Amino acid sequence: MNYEKILQEIHHELTPYLNDGKVADYIPALANVDPNQFAMSVTLFDGTQYSVGNSETLFSIQSISKVFTFTLALNLFGKRLYKRISVEPSGNPFNSLVQLEYENGRPRNPFINAGAINVTDALLNYYQTPDETYEAVVSFIESISSQEKINFDKIVAESEISYGHRNIALANLMKSFKNFDNDVSDVIEIYCKHCSIEMNTQMLSRAMLYLANHGVDPVSKKRYISEQRAKRINAVMLTCGHYDASGDFAFHVGLPGKSGVGGGIVAVVPKLMAISVWAPALNKQGNSLVGTKALELFTSKTGLSIF
Repeated sequence: MNYEKILQEIHHELTPYLNDGKVADYIPALANVDPNQFAMSVTLFDGTQYSVGNSETLFSIQSISKVFTFTLALNLFGKRLYKRISVEPSGNPFNSLVQLEYENGRPRNPFINAGAINVTDALLNYYQTPDETYEAVVSFIESISSQEKINFDKIVAESEISYGHRNIALANLMKSFKNFDNDVSDVIEIYCKHCSIEMNTQMLSRAMLYLANHGVDPVSKKRYISEQRAKRINAVMLTCGHYDASGDFAFHVGLPGKSGVGGGIVAVVPKLMAISVWAPALNKQGNSLVGTKALELFTSKTGLSIF
């Protein structure tokens, strides 16, 4: 299959839509990102990569980082992790306080904000200090993406901490239900730092290969997580990876994936490839508008949906 040609076709077809949607201006540091950018990368199991657009441009991965923290926590805690969080779709906005209140401080899944903050709290229990916890997360991402050094955007992180009142409220609400162990400010700082990690679509599509191959990186042959747990992560990505638009994404795209409000989306085609797309302008649910369209076009043109 000529993936290079398909990516070029997608880029051409979507260019008129780049002005649609809205960047995540509730995070001031993201408000000034040029919305007229687009990138898409595909990485095959032999490491061959195809890209189009601004595929070398770094951007804030935001909630895509939740896939990596969930992987780490699942490796460390196994089934015990599910006592803290559920794995059900939320059907509500990603930062909903109401649902968390109704469900006694137990987040619906690890990909909404409350769930990912809770996972970060669990990781801090294991690694003990905020610095060591963040370093464990970034070291894991560097390993799976074959990068020597990955950084976070300090301006974005500081902006998220300064304006993250709802995230702080979510953490305090979980703490009131005794489903939170550490100092709220420490956990929120770690959470904002890993959401502010900068990557590009080439790096992200490479990083997701282990989940396309039952937990084993097909290039390095290194196992990062068991086959059963990789299956669980992919299942949660399919059902919960796009907040209250997860069903719509599964319906139109048909791949396990995870979005971030920085405009990035990652997706996996089991036993074949990993994909990443980036277009900063978002739809009403906080997912990349053009990125979602790009992945729908990709599965339509290639027939590579899991359905």
